[in-house]
Amino acid sequence: MDLTINLNSLGFEAGLSEGEKELTFLRSRSAGLTVSGCGHAVFLCGLATTVREKLRYLTNKSRLPGLNLGIIGGGHVGKQLTKVLLTLPGFKSSNINISTRRPDTLKEFSNSGVKCYFDNRSLAAWADILFLCVLPSHLPRVCAEIHSQLPAHCLVYSFTTALPLQRLARLLGHSFVLKPRYDFVACDSALMWLRHNQMMTALKDEEVLTASCPLSMSGGLSLDQRWVSAVLYSLLNMCTAERLGFSQAVHLLNELFQTKPSSGTFTCQSFVNSSCAATLTNSEEPFPWINLIDAQTKQTPLSSCLTASKVLQDCISAVYHKTFSGMSSAKNEMKE
Repeated sequence: MDLTINLNSLGFEAGLSEGEKELTFLRSRSAGLTVSGCGHAVFLCGLATTVREKLRYLTNKSRLPGLNLGIIGGGHVGKQLTKVLLTLPGFKSSNINISTRRPDTLKEFSNSGVKCYFDNRSLAAWADILFLCVLPSHLPRVCAEIHSQLPAHCLVYSFTTALPLQRLARLLGHSFVLKPRYDFVACDSALMWLRHNQMMTALKDEEVLTASCPLSMSGGLSLDQRWVSAVLYSLLNMCTAERLGFSQAVHLLNELFQTKPSSGTFTCQSFVNSSCAATLTNSEEPFPWINLIDAQTKQTPLSSCLTASKVLQDCISAVYHKTFSGMSSAKNEMKE
């Protein structure tokens, strides 16, 4: 029994001045951004892992390696992201590497098989998806280190929101970049983000998980919906990188999100405009490479398609929830 329940004098806000109390919403915002940010990043990894597995079969490349996930930064966000990845089925610790200035502080991960070291350049050259979990003040230096080291197929995902997307792409010399843009409004429902101290527990809470769903966020948080379109375009680019024909690529995404012809499916024109679709006459021809910077800053055929189709939105949301339904409880003993 918690003997401090209802004892306001022992509460967090007891020693705050009136001016400080007006800023307590920042705790909710921080917790909400961490939970949602990690949830969305893991959702992307889950989708990309499934696509990689399907590509291995569809392209007859049985030796196509598993998805390599690189994390630069071993601070709070980097640790939370790694913990969630290690609790989900399909993610092997051997496919996760972390580069940080103090790898000796990550014993809990290295003991689980995650390689922890300090070599940003090598990590960038190795990763299929590279997560930037560093402070804004460190980002220019990190970008300079990994500039020209990034393979064309490497998807860079930035948790650092202070730097505009276009400038980040210029610093990296790389356009295959994803950076979610969140907005927050203080409200009573935002307190739900403070309900759990552990990330895995939060993402197993149905109300919190629903509030973090990319297409229908609540709890004071919202996400630029073009992020969802950019995620799907990144999956399409994975198909293009392996020279998968556009017809099979569309079929793969419909299968991934379990869409139904009777109610709503993706088509070729869901992803490219009519003039581009008209040039795709050979079903074995891949889609053109999609610029993710444009996908996150401009209206695209896919963003228009998703806005107009509640059915497709529901399909994507269902897969988001399913991503976390198999979270392992065996590793939930890790301390935050």
